[in-house]
Amino acid sequence: MLKNVRVIDFTVYLPGPFASMRLADLGAEVIKVEPVGGEPARSMNNFLFLANNRNKKSICINLKEESGQQAVLDLIREADVVIESFRPGVMARLGLDYETVKKINRNIIYCSITGFGQQSSLSQLGSHDLNYMSISGVLAQLKDENGKPVHPTHTFADMIGGIAANEAILAALFSREKNGEGQYIDISLADVMISLMGNHVLIENETGFQHGVDLLAGMIINYAIYETSDHRFVSLAALEQKFWRNFCNGVGRPSWVDGYLTKTDSNNPIYEDVKSLFKSKTFQEWIAFSQEVDCCLTPVLEAGELTEFHYIKEKELIFELDGIRQVKTNPLFLQDELRKPPAVGEHTTEILNKIEN
Repeated sequence: MLKNVRVIDFTVYLPGPFASMRLADLGAEVIKVEPVGGEPARSMNNFLFLANNRNKKSICINLKEESGQQAVLDLIREADVVIESFRPGVMARLGLDYETVKKINRNIIYCSITGFGQQSSLSQLGSHDLNYMSISGVLAQLKDENGKPVHPTHTFADMIGGIAANEAILAALFSREKNGEGQYIDISLADVMISLMGNHVLIENETGFQHGVDLLAGMIINYAIYETSDHRFVSLAALEQKFWRNFCNGVGRPSWVDGYLTKTDSNNPIYEDVKSLFKSKTFQEWIAFSQEVDCCLTPVLEAGELTEFHYIKEKELIFELDGIRQVKTNPLFLQDELRKPPAVGEHTTEILNKIEN
């Protein structure tokens, strides 16, 4: 869908590379501009690089040298999109900022990804995923039974921020088709995470409840996480009464139907009975039950179990690319045009020769 769209990618680590990989998966030509030796993710955590840089080309250029800056400007002259993730002011010092670039390519779509945006009281401070989770209020929604925030093992802000950047770039490309103009996009990862808190902010203001929609917050027995006999977990999301009835009848406990929407409280005898029932069967037994009874029951899978889960296998959502395990980014993924993540500077000569000619 993005064939003939050229993206010049200056980003490193995760949010930017994830965004540009999603564009590459849709058919865009993504040229990754790396320093000599490669982007930091290659040496810091090569797995991070391998997971987020397929379908791209790599060129090595020293952006601190005038010749390197000129080579990049020549590339941008024929490009559609620029993505960068430096701190505010860095691209200006390199002579590659939006105001400079649009003088040579007025139709360019230029996307900057930072923690706190280009102009704010926090713009120049260092920050990472955990900071955006914290400042947005999202981390406060992930607490243990003692009220302590749980440290996520997933970088939600980085990944969701990458998707938000991807969304904005696609919208800008569409807009340019309509009005013929490029534009500048300022993506703040903190702002993206705060945008997820709409329900919580409104509900807290109106009711004082801090945790969003109460029915979805683990407070009712038909929408909760339960432990199995082998110390695994399943999620029951029988929010509608029909699904709760299906569950109750499926386990031979029709008397529990009246417990619909009651609290996950130790004083609730039905809740205690439901917990005991889940602990009476194994994880695999509940998986089998979930596929026979329509009650919104699913297993809490570990990362290593995903490749063998039947739903993921039948849709080929995880696949091998030259021995590297990869995950599809979207339903429009062009799996027939896959290229493994590039070696450092693999395409430098090829691309620079095209510029000179």
